Amino acid sequence: MLKKIFLPTILAILAYGFWVSPDFKEISAGVAIFLFGMISLEEGFKAFSGGTLEKVLQKSTDRLYKSIGFGFFTTALMQSSSLVSVLTISFLGAGLIGLTQGIGIIYGANIGTTTGAWLMAGFGLKVKISAYAMPMLVFGVILIFQKSKSLKGVGYILAGLGFLFLGIHYMKEGFEAFKETIDLASLAVGGLKGLFIFIGIGILATVIMQSSHATIVLILAALSVGQITYENALALTIGANIGTTITAIIGSLSSNIDGKRLAGAHFIFNAVTAIVAVVFINQIISAVDIISAFLGINGNNHTLKLAVFDTLFKVIGVAMFIPFTDKLVNFLNSAFGSGKTKNGKKIDSVRYLNDSVLELPSTAMAAITRETKHLYENAFEIIAHGLNVKRHNIVSSMPLEEVIQKPYADDAVDIDDFYNRKIKGIYGEIIDFSTKAQSHMEPEDIRELYKLKLANRDIVEAVKDTKHLQKNLVKYSSSANRHIKEQYDTIRRDLVELLRNINIIATTDEEDIIIMLLSKAKLHTKKYDVIANGTLDNLIRKSLITNEMATSLMNDSAYAYDISKNLIAMAGILFIDNDSDTKAIREDMLISDEDVDTILKKG
Repeated sequence: MLKKIFLPTILAILAYGFWVSPDFKEISAGVAIFLFGMISLEEGFKAFSGGTLEKVLQKSTDRLYKSIGFGFFTTALMQSSSLVSVLTISFLGAGLIGLTQGIGIIYGANIGTTTGAWLMAGFGLKVKISAYAMPMLVFGVILIFQKSKSLKGVGYILAGLGFLFLGIHYMKEGFEAFKETIDLASLAVGGLKGLFIFIGIGILATVIMQSSHATIVLILAALSVGQITYENALALTIGANIGTTITAIIGSLSSNIDGKRLAGAHFIFNAVTAIVAVVFINQIISAVDIISAFLGINGNNHTLKLAVFDTLFKVIGVAMFIPFTDKLVNFLNSAFGSGKTKNGKKIDSVRYLNDSVLELPSTAMAAITRETKHLYENAFEIIAHGLNVKRHNIVSSMPLEEVIQKPYADDAVDIDDFYNRKIKGIYGEIIDFSTKAQSHMEPEDIRELYKLKLANRDIVEAVKDTKHLQKNLVKYSSSANRHIKEQYDTIRRDLVELLRNINIIATTDEEDIIIMLLSKAKLHTKKYDVIANGTLDNLIRKSLITNEMATSLMNDSAYAYDISKNLIAMAGILFIDNDSDTKAIREDMLISDEDVDTILKKG
């Protein structure tokens, strides 16, 4: 409802302004061109984010100070904290970075926005930058029409810079002409009342334009021609800092719970920083005068002094929040709780799949991969409990015989309940999301995505086979007939060994270990299936088990074999690094089914 009222109101105000004043039309056109330049810049930088940016991000954010540096440099380079915020939410949603790292990037991005004010105040207002805009636009548009993705990216960046410069030119020219008809400075309000009024105007302007960068440039343009006072410009700058959080909040609406937590952190950081700036406004102004004098800035050069103020109060905010970042993370984790329950039991849901990660094909692929691993973690738990063993014993160094002798529960667990709460919903979401993500991917990515879908199917089939296996396994594992008990204990031990090996594969980077364990598992599973048939004949011939036991053992051996086969196929897809250059070599080195048959025949 608000959106339906908001847009027509803005359009009506603009139409009235155009009719009343041609100069207002020129200022508005400058803002529009500037914003379009930012959109073009964002499009250009996205063209180079299909791998390089993600790798740099992961290596550059493992410490808080590195995260702050990354946020600063990327914002200074892209001249868009909005793009950095949206990408950070996307990376966080895909699980590529943690909440602490995301908050660090937001800190850095806030400081990074000050570079735009310095460029505008120190360069843009003194030089006719429209002369630089025209060549950039010409070369940029030519490159945009090229087929190469990289050339297109460069084209969008050049065109974006051209539009930014052109927008600044028109804003400045518009305010200079506007001053001859209406002097906005005469409407200035002083004191605390004026401070709050212009903070509100700054918030509103930034919410409308969805860019604090554009608001700051507009403030500098108006200040440079005396249309607003220095004090009111300071208040507008504080308001713009609060208003910019709206972009992150909007971006988080389509993200997961961590994305919403990051947007909350962004709002808290900017709001608290703004409150501190208001409370200590006189002291900060005095500090700005001292710093400006030290830097050789003329006392009447209010545009450069505004850039100093913008930098100072944002640096103060970051310095103030750094010691409390961990507490902020803990607060956000508790404030934004997650998880649904049914009959008092928690229903697990997807962690990494959300529309924000669709921003880039690489983050979408990373999110699907991580979600598949999340699905396997849940399946691991269900299969372990279905075998009536404790999960933590499997991943420990406890001897396998001891693992199967320490039951998880006295009664059989309800696998259907586990499946409905921890597998079914997540599996469905992964398949639906994969279909949505596929439309943005290259053919080679689609092939990898198809393999991930197969891995998900294998996980689900393994869980279903465990349900079929469980009934007789529970029954005969405690049977008085030691022969049938031994066979079912062997099935349990072999599956436990497989789960342990897959856990090692999932947690190691050693290629030799991964290849050895996967090949060993394939050989063991095939050999186990062949031997089981021979053992069954021997047990029947010697009348060591009943016909009912023999039928159950034959069927359950098949289920055990299918569980092993599916889990091995899944591990081969999921835990061989998709980003590794040696992926193809690793896959070729794995023992094939034909090799297994040959080895068994020789044996």
